[in-house]
Amino acid sequence: MRVLLTGGAGFIGQHVTRELIARGHEVRAVDSLRADVHADPAWTPPPGVSFEKADVRDASALDRLLAGVEAVLHLAAKVGLGVDAQDLPDYASSNDAGTAVLLAAMARAGVKRLTLASSMVVYGEGLGLCRQHGAITPGPRTEAALSAGQFEPPCPHCGEPLGPALVSEDTPLDPRNAYASSKVAQEFYAANWARLTGGSVAALRYHNVYGPGMPRDTPYAGVAAIFTSALKRNEAPKVFEDGKQRRDFVHVRDVAAATVLACERHAAGVRAFNVGSGTPRTVGDMARALAQALRGPEPIVTGTFRLGDVRHITADSSRIRRDLDWAPRIDFAQGMAELANA
Repeated sequence: MRVLLTGGAGFIGQHVTRELIARGHEVRAVDSLRADVHADPAWTPPPGVSFEKADVRDASALDRLLAGVEAVLHLAAKVGLGVDAQDLPDYASSNDAGTAVLLAAMARAGVKRLTLASSMVVYGEGLGLCRQHGAITPGPRTEAALSAGQFEPPCPHCGEPLGPALVSEDTPLDPRNAYASSKVAQEFYAANWARLTGGSVAALRYHNVYGPGMPRDTPYAGVAAIFTSALKRNEAPKVFEDGKQRRDFVHVRDVAAATVLACERHAAGVRAFNVGSGTPRTVGDMARALAQALRGPEPIVTGTFRLGDVRHITADSSRIRRDLDWAPRIDFAQGMAELANA
């Protein structure tokens, strides 16, 4: 297929580009190369990939780029949490308005296949299991509780501790920061577009993506990149809260494979897919694995916190395994060693 990839110069976008090429697709890439993401504003695409520096809010550029395209993979977005109220306009403009402009351009061009990069953050705190009340959506964690070191969200009905639970795609959406809200909006806009045009949408809710090429020392760096950067300076990685936050760390090459499979195989209706490894780990586990791989200092658990961070979020990825015949191939130890030595 001839495809348009937005955010093609980004961390995940570059891996998706390689996967598309390996599977024989013709790739057009677009990226704004915004300075807060890209240290090198003169990014060069791989051979055979046509590239244009443009913002997805530029309708005229999109009309030109979409000519003759059969499918769009939309990865361009402002990421991070959005912990300051002053961040809100940029999330709304970059992610929400940007997606709306893209969808309108797709409608004009008659392109009816969309693969959307969404995120596990749409679930907020996800689900917990209460012995009395069953599966529960935890309430928001308060600054007072976090300051007191009470990191586990209690059952909002009885106050008892909650056990772990995996989130499926049917878990209610509960965005709790600006980035999460913008991802929910992207999914809703895409569903609106699909109803109006008869198009298809595969919304891939990526869990914690890591791997070679992660941005470092920028607002866009993930926790794995932050830990690795510290260790390479021979500094102990600093772990927030008590280090027991559960996540589903999934390797970027596995994510790229899932993204391209969704583009190829999902051709009707609107469908969300969790993309995770299926093996929950803690943030502390990751810090220790990286410290061991780099023979660096042991992690320091700081007890500090960020409002808007979720405590636990881990995926049930059985739908994408079943519907798209995808499975992760890179295990945690292998992936951590590769990241540490990248």
